[in-house]
Formats: sequence, structure tokens, C-alpha cells
Amino acid sequence: MATDEKNLKFAEHVNCHILVCDDSAADVAYLSLRLKSIGYIHVTGVTDPREALALLERTAFDLLLLDLNMPHISGTEMIQRLRQTLSPADLPILVVTGTDVGSTRNIALQSGANDYLSKPIDVAEMALRVRNLLSIRSIHAANQLANRNLEQMVAARTAKLDTLIENGLLMSATRDVNQLFRHALFEGKRLLHCDAASLYLVTKDKTLRFAMRTRDDTIPTLEIPLRDPQTGRANDHYISVYAATHRQSVVIDDVYLETRFDVSGTKAFDMHTHYRTVSMLTVPLASRGGEVSGVLQFINRTDPASGAIIPFPKDLVGLVEVLAAHAAVTYENLQLIEERKAFMESLIQTIATAIDAKSPFTGRHSERVPKLAMMLAEAACASQQGALAEFNFKSEDEWHEFRVGAWLHDCGKITTPDHVIDKSTKLETIYNRIHEVRTRFEVLLRDAQIECLQACAAANDQGAIDAAQAAFAARKAQLMDDFAFIAQCNIGSEAMSDAQLARIRQLAQTRWLRYFDDTLGLAQEELARRGGSAVPDSQPVWEDLLQDCTHHLIARGDVRALDPAFGFKVEVPEHLYNQGEVYNLSVRRGTLTAEERYKINEHMIYGIMMLERMPFPESLKRVPEYAGTHHETLTGTGYPRRLSAAQLSIPARIMVIADIFEALTAADRPYTTPRKFSEAIGILHSLKTKGHIDADIFDLFLTSGVHTQYAEKFLHPEQVDVVDINAYLGPVVP
Repeated sequence: MATDEKNLKFAEHVNCHILVCDDSAADVAYLSLRLKSIGYIHVTGVTDPREALALLERTAFDLLLLDLNMPHISGTEMIQRLRQTLSPADLPILVVTGTDVGSTRNIALQSGANDYLSKPIDVAEMALRVRNLLSIRSIHAANQLANRNLEQMVAARTAKLDTLIENGLLMSATRDVNQLFRHALFEGKRLLHCDAASLYLVTKDKTLRFAMRTRDDTIPTLEIPLRDPQTGRANDHYISVYAATHRQSVVIDDVYLETRFDVSGTKAFDMHTHYRTVSMLTVPLASRGGEVSGVLQFINRTDPASGAIIPFPKDLVGLVEVLAAHAAVTYENLQLIEERKAFMESLIQTIATAIDAKSPFTGRHSERVPKLAMMLAEAACASQQGALAEFNFKSEDEWHEFRVGAWLHDCGKITTPDHVIDKSTKLETIYNRIHEVRTRFEVLLRDAQIECLQACAAANDQGAIDAAQAAFAARKAQLMDDFAFIAQCNIGSEAMSDAQLARIRQLAQTRWLRYFDDTLGLAQEELARRGGSAVPDSQPVWEDLLQDCTHHLIARGDVRALDPAFGFKVEVPEHLYNQGEVYNLSVRRGTLTAEERYKINEHMIYGIMMLERMPFPESLKRVPEYAGTHHETLTGTGYPRRLSAAQLSIPARIMVIADIFEALTAADRPYTTPRKFSEAIGILHSLKTKGHIDADIFDLFLTSGVHTQYAEKFLHPEQVDVVDINAYLGPVVP
């Protein structure tokens, strides 16, 4: 059949590659010629199916015209082989055969052929069938390409989202503000594929301060007010200020064509540095609902392939806004953490200052001990050899934890009564009872004087008068001496001998006559200690000059130190206080009774109980340990838990030395004369030789120079004398 082949050309498929396989060379030539005549210029013909299979393995063809009846490999077998790797859409197969039998056609189609064409060939029919198969192939290829492109887009988008998630996790984990913003800048720069990035932060003065950039050069000291100081209006003509005040990203494709904002600063920078700013993206650092903390600015996005400067695309702007929001949230959290830390430390220091102010007898102990402890800890962390070489606070959190523990080391003193802390004489309670004793001596003296006058009035001669006056003078002198003795014992500046204790007991038996009811004007609590009755006794009453009465014994209430949960190992006195006069004056050394000494030491018990009941976060979990071990010793004889050396960490051992040395050298305690520098170090050395304190930390205290640094800051010049540290260094000789 004659056909106008010009009308059968299909331009959209002219570049397709067609393979013709037929055992007849004439048929191959004919089919190839007809295909080329209708516009298909890439036609390959073979007569051997084996060669066709080899070609198909090496070359991608868009269509296969195949004869069924061939030697070596039948067309049906060849189709089956090809369909194992190539789908009908990947390689359409048009069967061309002279056998036009229905069963043959069905077998070919069932084997995987796409279409069937009978010989003799109708060129028009062949052209249409070829076009249809190639169209299906093209549509399939286009779909595959679209799917691949879509998959690539999804993969790229997913990768960017994964990057944002990863960056969010990394930023949320950081505790360093500089590291946070450096990460945000460089990740944003990488994500945008741009040349440079800068960070501006909002200050407390409501300005934008140039804080950081990706270039390794000097950061200019630039601050831009958010509002005009004269009018109060926002300085929206600046790009960075506009982004911050409006919480909107600003995209500029070409800075030199920009008319909305003042870009004179950028142009001046370009002129000075011979740089050329083109595209710019400015993104606010703002969390949802939070205040703007700054802006990120990115300069000159470049094409990854050509390196040309191009605008910032809208799809990436959203991703960078998410990155900036992550950074802003993390920054806010870090600020909250720092503010919480600052508030907590300020509160703790206020409590410590209040404890010191509560009594002049403690001076500034609560303030100086943490400062000395920090100095010693810094020296220990810097040590590169010996037992302390491995010790180190690995993070600011650990330093903060130790600092808080040091400031809280005496927090329990808030429970200690002032009159016990301030007790500077033995008879002192909330006042010095030496005045009562002196009044009794006054009564005895008046009684002696009255007795003398009565004797003189009854005397019959001058000799009797002289004898009475001499007896009075002797009695007066004895009373004066006895009171002076008691007053001296009351001061407690020297240790009491057995003879002095015996004299106290002897003087206590001196009798004086009381005429007034001593139950009048008493508070209910004091009256209860006297038996709960206000029935007066018969007056006058002879009483001892110094008394130990039952009402001097104040009962102990809740014994918290005995709670086994806290592990305290202390001996608790039977009574809360014993205010007996003989008992107090008989204290051998100092002014404190056993009950009062326990009450003062009890500040450790209350401090530990308070701190261990507090819900400290994980970063402060060792605060109770650092604050509650400074009265322990390495020999297990310390207070209040008698901890062993193995139970005392290096920071705890540092606290022990800091607490002792400050107490020894304090120059602002009214009840004691400040010790010389050398004397205090000598006492510390004696504790070292006894094994009470850590020998390595004591040696470090001297060799690092911390002892002299502390002395220069906190000791009076007259206290500081020359110390030869070599005399105190080295291992303890048993």
C-alpha cells in the first residue's frame, strides 16, 4: 500500500534509539529504511538475537522490533529473558512476524511483548504503533524523572529538616552562649551557602550590639539604638533594627539597588575592605511569644556550581528562621539558667552575710571561707603532679556547685541562739549574771557592815569597837578578794586548776539572806521549771552564794541528731542548757558548757538536715557534702558523722583547711586576739602531723602561695610575719 511517509513523521521521537532484530537481513534493512524514512534517525539492525541481547546489555534502547521465528534463540525466549530485567515501560517490544495466528500473537503478548505487527508491513500502521509505544515509553521516562526529582527534593528537604533537628538538639545541649551563637552562625552560613554571617545582640540599654561574625577579624565596636533617643521612634531605616523590632526577616537581592533601608554603613564597609555586598538576609532571633534577643545577618549567597552571587531563596529563609528560633530559645534558656544561678548565689551570699551580721563574734567568717576555699580549689585544679594531679572541676557547673557549698557551709548557724554564739563569759545567758553575783556580795558586805555597826553600838569600850571594825575590814577585804576571784573565773581566759574549782565550790556555800519572793515576775516557762507553783516560801530565806538549782536545767526537746537517717554520730547532752552558776563557773577551759558547745556544733547538724532535704538539681547534688563536712577529720574523729578519710573528697578536705585557717587568723572577732600568720600555719601543721587534715592540700596551700595571697587580702599587716614553708612541707613522720 502506497503511503505518504511525510505525514507519518513524529518529531517528538526522532532522537529515540530503536533496535531491529530479524533473522532476515532483507527484513532488517527494510524495517530500518522505513523507520528512518519517517524520521527515526537512530536505528540499529541485527540478524542474530544473541547480538541483540549483547547490544541491549551495553546500550539503552527506547524500542525493540523483534521477529519471533529466529535461530539460536526464539523471539519468545528472548522476550522472557529481557523481561527479567526490563519492564514493558522500560523497553517496549513490538513483535514483527509473518505468522499471523491468534495463538502466536497471544504467546508473544503473554511473554511480555507490548504490541504485535504482522508482515507484510503496513508502514502507516507500523508508524502509529511505534509512535504509541515510544509515547508510552516517554511518559514512563518522564514520570520516572519526575519521581526522581521529587525524591531528590524530598531528600534535600528532609536533609535540611534533619539538619535543623540536629542543630536544635546540639544547640539545646550547649551551655556556652558563645558556642551557641557560633554554631548558629556557621550552620546558617553552610545551609544558605553564603559568604559571611554576623550576629547582633539586643543589650539591656535597648541597642543592637555587633557581637560576632564568621570572619576572623576584629569585631567593630558598633551599637545601634533600637529607638531614636529624641523621638522614641524605632530606627526602622536600619535593616537589623527593622528585623528586630518587627520580628520579620528582611531579604535583599542587591544591596546597591536597595531603597527601603539605609545601607550606607554596608557601602562604607565595602569601600574600606574592597568587598562587594550583593545579596543579604537578616533574620530576627526570636522565640514564639518571646522577646527578640538579636538578629542574624547573612551576606552573599553563592551558586554551588558557578560560584556566582545569587539572591537568597524563599524556601531557605523559612529554614533559617527555624534555626534562629532554636538559637533564640536556647539563648533564653541559658539566660534563665544564668539568672537563676546569679539569683541563687546572691540569695546564698545574703544569707551568709546575715549570719555573719547576726553576731559580731563570727566576723566575716561565712564570706572569707568560700573565698579561701575557691583559691585552694583553683590551685588544686592547676596542680600537675602528686596526689592532686588528677583532680579537676571539669565544668562551670562543678565550680558553681563547690562555690554554693562553700557559701552555705555555716548556714546552720541561723538556728544557733545569739547568746550562745556571743557567750564571752561563763555566767552569761542573754546577759552576764556576774551582776547578780556581785549584788549578793554587796548584800554580804552590807550585812557585815550592819553587823559591825551593831557591834560598835553595843560595845562598852574602845577595844570592842576597834575589834568590830577590824573584823569588818577583814571581812570586806575577803569579800572583795572572793568576788575578784569569781569575776576572773567568769572571764574564762585561763584554764581552771583543781584548787580553783575547789575554791568555787567552797565559796558557793557562803550563805546570804534573801527577804523577797523569788517567784514574782516570772514567765510561765521559768515558773514551770520551778515546779509550776507561785506559792511563796517563808521569808527571809538563807541561800547559797552560788547555786546549781533544778530550775537552771532546761529540758531538751526533739533530739534530731538521733535520727538514724542522717547518720550522725554525736553525744547529745541530757539537757538543752544547764545554767547552774557553780556548773558554769567550773568550766575548765573557755566559757562554754558541754551543752552550749553542743548547741554551737549543732549548727552542722541543722545545716546538713536543711541542705539534704532541699531538692537540689543534679548539678548541685554535692552541695550538702561540701557544706557539711568541714568539721570532719581524716582520722574519723570529726563532727558530726565521724567520716573516714575514704569518705572525704578533695573538695571536702579543702573546706576543712579553709574553715580552720580562717578561724585561726580572723582579726575581727572581739573575744580573741588575732593570731600571727606563722602561728596559724604552725597550728595547721600540727593538725597535719596528727593526720586530721590532708597533708597534700596543706603542702599545696603553702607551695602555691595561696597562704600569702590570702594574708595580703584579709589579714592585718601586723599579723603577717615571715614564714619558712620548708619547715612544714613533706610527708608526715610517724
